[in-house]
Amino acid sequence: MSTIKACIFDLDGVIVDTAVYHYKAWKRLANELGFDFTEEDNEKLKGVSRTRSLELILQWGDVSKTDAEKEALATRKNNWYVEMISHMTPEEVLPGAREFLESCINAGIKTALGSASKNSVTILEKTAIAHFFNVVIDGNKVSKPKPDPEVFLKGAQALNVAPAVCVVFEDAIAGVQAALAGGMKVVGIGSPQVLAGAHLVLSGLDKMSLEKLNNL
Repeated sequence: MSTIKACIFDLDGVIVDTAVYHYKAWKRLANELGFDFTEEDNEKLKGVSRTRSLELILQWGDVSKTDAEKEALATRKNNWYVEMISHMTPEEVLPGAREFLESCINAGIKTALGSASKNSVTILEKTAIAHFFNVVIDGNKVSKPKPDPEVFLKGAQALNVAPAVCVVFEDAIAGVQAALAGGMKVVGIGSPQVLAGAHLVLSGLDKMSLEKLNNL
């Protein structure tokens, strides 16, 4: 019998891939400010908060803005992003995610979303997977960004399970660190080179199974 009682999933890059929309919105902002923003730049923003992302982009473009201007820019970027994700469809759920969530539920394993995104509920609804999660802990409910474990600890608390019997699924190094700091097992989704420290690294949830979960 497995000792794992709950699975907590990051959203972006694990369940869906909204990186392309973040990329388009940041690129549009950078272009309006008179410089370019590449996909490589976008990779560096994985798991980074909106405010911090904007600071980095302005730094790269050698542009300085007041706090009020920064807030207006972050809001403008977010409005473009929200407009794009409002057209998402169930086809945008990553391979294997829906199936693995279903197998967790059928096995009596609780599920939570643990994401920094403030738009996670919109994304879950548009992609028709909201019903797979017992609990959603997102950027509206946490104040400390990953690698602080707050988002995952709140998820465990809301599910009423101990951190030691939770497995976190993450695609960013900050998320892996957050899960480890919270005393949880962690499955990295992506590259073993990048996600060193995870208990198991897979290319996607289509490679995950209950058997692998029980063997962690």
